[in-house]
Amino acid sequence: MNKIDNKSYNCPIEATLDVVGGKWKVIILWYLYEKTMRFSELKKVLPGITQKMLTQQLRELERDGMINRKIYAQVPPKVEYSLTEYGKSIKPILQAMLEWGKKHINKNKNNCEIRK
Repeated sequence: MNKIDNKSYNCPIEATLDVVGGKWKVIILWYLYEKTMRFSELKKVLPGITQKMLTQQLRELERDGMINRKIYAQVPPKVEYSLTEYGKSIKPILQAMLEWGKKHINKNKNNCEIRK
């Protein structure tokens, strides 16, 4: 059994899911891999997420060292989010998920065509 920050993990996959689990975190990381984004930009590319949930997910990713939050002292306030170097290390996993997702979509398209 492994421990990180008083959390016990029986399997390394549990640790991974503790950081990126849930519906939104992986998608947020994918968009931030492409570029630095403001809160409003993230909200636009994630139309199904509430403001409260986006705030929560960003805070958790920041806490886990995956993203940076940069605040500019101006009016109105400007906040930008970007991946940390540690956050960038997840790219191979995101890329694998992208490729698997494409195959899954095509598999299901083919199954739908066969049933007709």
